[in-house]
Amino acid sequence: MTIVMRFIAATAMVLWAGVVLAQGSAWVQIEARPTAGAAQERAEFYAGSLPDVQGYRLASGWYAIALGPYSEVEAASVLSQLRASGRIPRDSFLANGANFRGQFFAGEPGAAPVETVAAPLVAGEETEADARRGERLLTREERAEVQIALRWEGVYTAGIDADFGPGTRRAMAAWQQQNGFEATGVMTTKQRQDMIAAYRAAVAALDMTTTIEPTAGIQIDLPLGLVAFDRFEPPFAHYRSTTSDDVQVLLISQTGDLATLASLYEVMQTLEIVPLNGARDLRRNDFTLTGANDKIISHSYARLDGGTIKGYSLIWPASDAKRQRLALQAMQESFLPTEGVLPDDAGAGVQDIDLLAGLAIRRPERARSGFYVDATGTVLTTASAVTQCSRVTVGEDIDMSVGAVDAALGVAYLTPQRTIAPLAAAQFVGQEPRLQSDIAVAGFSFGGILTAPSLTYGTFSDVKGLDGDIRVQRLDVDSQPSDAGGPVFEASGAVMGMLLEAEDSARQLPGSVAFALDSSVLAEFLAANGVATPASVFDGVMAPEDLTLLAADMTVLVSCWN
Repeated sequence: MTIVMRFIAATAMVLWAGVVLAQGSAWVQIEARPTAGAAQERAEFYAGSLPDVQGYRLASGWYAIALGPYSEVEAASVLSQLRASGRIPRDSFLANGANFRGQFFAGEPGAAPVETVAAPLVAGEETEADARRGERLLTREERAEVQIALRWEGVYTAGIDADFGPGTRRAMAAWQQQNGFEATGVMTTKQRQDMIAAYRAAVAALDMTTTIEPTAGIQIDLPLGLVAFDRFEPPFAHYRSTTSDDVQVLLISQTGDLATLASLYEVMQTLEIVPLNGARDLRRNDFTLTGANDKIISHSYARLDGGTIKGYSLIWPASDAKRQRLALQAMQESFLPTEGVLPDDAGAGVQDIDLLAGLAIRRPERARSGFYVDATGTVLTTASAVTQCSRVTVGEDIDMSVGAVDAALGVAYLTPQRTIAPLAAAQFVGQEPRLQSDIAVAGFSFGGILTAPSLTYGTFSDVKGLDGDIRVQRLDVDSQPSDAGGPVFEASGAVMGMLLEAEDSARQLPGSVAFALDSSVLAEFLAANGVATPASVFDGVMAPEDLTLLAADMTVLVSCWN
């Protein structure tokens, strides 16, 4: 229909619009468009699959597409059924026609408002040509929303330009493939509607709301549908989860300089909310920390500006990555430092050695002891200390590689991933100590709570195990599970063995019975793996204070992280 013909038709419609309005008292208004041309196209689109499509100019100057006229009961039924089946937009509503002026479109009437309407086009029934025709009727805003929803789905990363170019087509194909449809790159009407409906539902659930926190001096959009302010524990303002989603938000606010920023960067990496696997990026004036494991996704950002450090952390369940992307993008785009900074005495936090500003400090899955055996930092430890670990460290943060493990012996050796220079390394005994002589076991008896190893004194009870194994020594010493892997010293300070894990057994042994792998067996294990171990040059009896210093320089905490 040409523009002239449309104008003539519209003029004619005006002459009998009053008659139409008198025939019924209710309409289902589907949508409205700002121009007559756009409204005409949409009315023709709907008339292709629905009866009773009408078009009216509104008092506001816009143009409405509606179904009717019906009785009020009929209109309510039509609205409910068509909206439930997805054949009209979810925001369609009942209208009484009081706002309608001249009519510009009249579709074919239907004998029965719903039952005689053609079946809706669904994925697999709508042809690609039909889908492309439907795309051409989309407004710029609607096309942009499709791209936004594709980005939310994680298949589109380019800009929102409302242009269905090659990048958008690839994203559409990816979405179709992920959802079990033929990957044509042209989404059907129902596919678009379903995707956008899911996106809108996610947006509504998040309830991203501009939040001004004056005490912290931060303005930011927060998902207040999922979190609420809880407390201050400097340098954080805590927002707790209000649903079963366990979403958590922190606002970061403190005074400081570049050194403070770097310190915060290091400290936050020790927290449970920043999983080990993720990118870390410390720049001159800001940092970003990301992390993910099978439970959470974490993103933290902070920057130094004018003597204050401001930022945020978003902690989200790993099973809900799509909504996390949506919330994080809104937070990133809206983050704005304002006047004010969180005072050091804000809040009344609970003191706990396992907490930092109310946040749990990351602890290893298990901790054992070990000791240096050469000048390059090779460490001997128990095999169980390094079994099924995604990361192994010694000390505070020295990453180690597992060189070899002998599960039968219960021993492993580790090599540092960067160059280190131990203060002391083990020297193995040249001859076996006398039975009933004094020995000392060095180890981190409390799993790293104390920063230095403990020395536990005992007695050398036998040159073999209870089963007669001559590779194993029996000791009389009160050791702890995390002492396993630590060195066993004889009186001169030479290492006579490595403390072994207590075996799981139905037989309950006295608490002071322990076993160590003989130093000769340790030396053979290391030699087989290319590590030389010099014999001891120690002689006589070493003073307890000197032995304590030697043990502290040689013994390390071995941590298994997952």
